[in-house]
Amino acid sequence: MNEFINIVLLGMLAITALGVIFLKDLFAVVMLFGIYSFLSALIFINLDAVDVAFTEASVGAGISTVLMLGTLALTGRKEKINTRPKLLPLFVVVLTGAVLIYGTMDMPAFGDPNNPAHQHVAPRYIEKSPQEIGLPNMVTSVLASYRAFDTLGETAVVFAAAIGVFSLLGLPKAQLNTMASGLKSHLVLRVVAKIIIPFTILFALYVQFHGDYGPGGGFQAGVIAAAAILLYTLVFGLSTSVQVVKPALLKFLSAFGVLIYAGTGLASLFLGGNFLDYNVLATDPIAGQHLGIILIELGVGVTVFAAILAIFYAFANRAERTNIQ
Repeated sequence: MNEFINIVLLGMLAITALGVIFLKDLFAVVMLFGIYSFLSALIFINLDAVDVAFTEASVGAGISTVLMLGTLALTGRKEKINTRPKLLPLFVVVLTGAVLIYGTMDMPAFGDPNNPAHQHVAPRYIEKSPQEIGLPNMVTSVLASYRAFDTLGETAVVFAAAIGVFSLLGLPKAQLNTMASGLKSHLVLRVVAKIIIPFTILFALYVQFHGDYGPGGGFQAGVIAAAAILLYTLVFGLSTSVQVVKPALLKFLSAFGVLIYAGTGLASLFLGGNFLDYNVLATDPIAGQHLGIILIELGVGVTVFAAILAIFYAFANRAERTNIQ
């Protein structure tokens, strides 16, 4: 049954991808990309990769769609006609696809228990993680403890992306003298938004501090919290939103989250352990692991929230200035 579901979902992915290729309306393309992300999330769920599905749905179908729509506000929704020859790009794509398909021929069969990935590191995590980390969610154990260096690098990349947007587009000022924006005339949307936004933020907090025991964590929580403020901005306007969450605060938070993460590692060094070795943060190593993971997940959530919201502020501010001009 699972194989049949995977085949159906893969077929729908292929149809969606073809639609993205042939459609010239960029708004429709953005919507199809959101559908593509939702279908990918369903495939991950069918493979029992719930944490990955959570991230794909919130980032791929959620925040990325909103950011691309913000980009369309600057560039327009119609794709420009390409007058260049299309044979060379087609040849490159076909050749690359053929090489990738050829490379998959040496891969083990799907679900093969003798797959090398199941013979080395994975069994070690499965056997030792409950004793060494003590978290029910083994994905969090791997991401936040065993490969904490890697996750720190990912957090730094998010922070670097925010810095790049600050440099290229800038952020709106706390006091905006722009045209009325948002959907303030739509009473139903305003009422629904006021009801949904508090629960969305509450859910983000749940995901943030429940990632040790179930799907979730700092990255997903930061995205969900940012989505709540994005919804507020879309309904009530940018000029109102920057009074609630000020751009200066976002600059501080985007750096502060990285400092929380790196500071946790430095604290473990000063206490006699290795960098990001949480065992020394408490008398009980398991309690130290829990404390360290909570702190670094908080740093990830703060940075992701601030970076995503700052990027959206920058695009929205640029779009409003373009409309005024």
